[in-house]
Formats: sequence, C-alpha cells, structure tokens
Amino acid sequence: MIVVVDAGVSIKWFFPDSAQEQDADQAIAMLLQVQSGQVTLVQPAHWRPEVVAVITRIRPEIAELAIDYLSAMEVKVQQDADILKTAARLSQQFSHHLFDTLYHALAIHLNAVFVTADEKYYRKAETMGCIQLLSNWR
Repeated sequence: MIVVVDAGVSIKWFFPDSAQEQDADQAIAMLLQVQSGQVTLVQPAHWRPEVVAVITRIRPEIAELAIDYLSAMEVKVQQDADILKTAARLSQQFSHHLFDTLYHALAIHLNAVFVTADEKYYRKAETMGCIQLLSNWR
C-alpha cells in the first residue's frame, strides 16, 4: 500500500506524548508499518522542510535529530508539473493552501491514500477520494 502523509501526521512521530497531538497512536502505528515495509511512504518535495520548520519552532533542540531521522527514512519524493497542477486546482476548489493540497494531489496521481490529521481539509476534500483521516487509520 502506498501512503502519503501530511506534516501534521509526521509531527506526531516526534511528539507522541504531547496533549496537543491527537491520534498520535495511529501516527506511530503508521510509522511502524512504514518501517516494517507494510506501507510505502511517498511524499512531495516540501514535506521534510515543512516538518522540520514545525519541529524547529516547537523544540529547536531536537531539530537536527529530526532532520537525521527523516533523512535516514529514505522516503521516495515525487513531484512534477502534473501533480502541481492538480494541487493548484484542489487549492482553488477548496480554498486551501497549496502546500497542503500537494499531499492530496500526489496521492491522487499515485492512486494512493493520503492520510491527513487536518479534519477541516478532509471535510472539504473527501469527495475527491484517495484521502483518509488519521483518526481512522488502522
């Protein structure tokens, strides 16, 4: 199974015990599935910098460790003009930030599952398919 996750899911890997991070158990379960090879993670090019930006803001002292960890994962990164065009259409259609819609666009192009922690975007875009809320991940 191919999965694309948004930065909100990835952040939970680094702060699983934080009261602000709902559904961290599902995020950790997914990470374990990625590590075991049950799930293949494919991400857009901006994923790592977006995750590191949030970590740097919340806990700058672990930013370099997070960079090393994310780099060691050797996640396949894919982004091309067609994916960007789809993301632009989604962004316009749902009045949502392009960086967020890039995750969904990638999943659509790969016929993969985009797992998001963003309930607001999910409610807007669920009719497009290829999307699942993190809280429903098993």
